[in-house]
Amino acid sequence: MAKKLVIKVTAGADAPERCSQAFTVAAVGVASGVEVSLWLTGESSWFALPGRAAEFELPHAAPLPDLIESILAAGKITLCTQCAARREITEKDVIDGVRIAGAQVFVSEAMADGTQALVY
Repeated sequence: MAKKLVIKVTAGADAPERCSQAFTVAAVGVASGVEVSLWLTGESSWFALPGRAAEFELPHAAPLPDLIESILAAGKITLCTQCAARREITEKDVIDGVRIAGAQVFVSEAMADGTQALVY
C-alpha cells in the first residue's frame, strides 16, 4: 500500500461529483493515516479562497469546508501556480495553510517512492 497519496483535482462547481470525490478521498486518506497532498487546479482553484467552499453544494456529500479543514489538519493543500495567476489569486488571498506551487513540486511529490497519484 502506498504511504503517500497525491491527488490533483481539476474540477470545481462545473463537475461537482468529481470535485467532491477528490476532496472526500483526500480527507479519508488523511483520516486513515496516509500522507496526503491535494492539488487544486483548474476550476477547483477557487476553493483556495476563504468562503468559496461554503458556496459548494452537492446532495449526500460531506460539506466541502469540513473536508478542507480535515485535510489541512494533517495533510497539504496546494494551489497550482499557473492556475492561481490566471485567476489573479496570490498567497495573501488564500486560506491559511494553502500553499502555491508549480509543476516541478507536483512532479517531485508524485514521483516519490511509495506514492500513489490520482487525478480527478
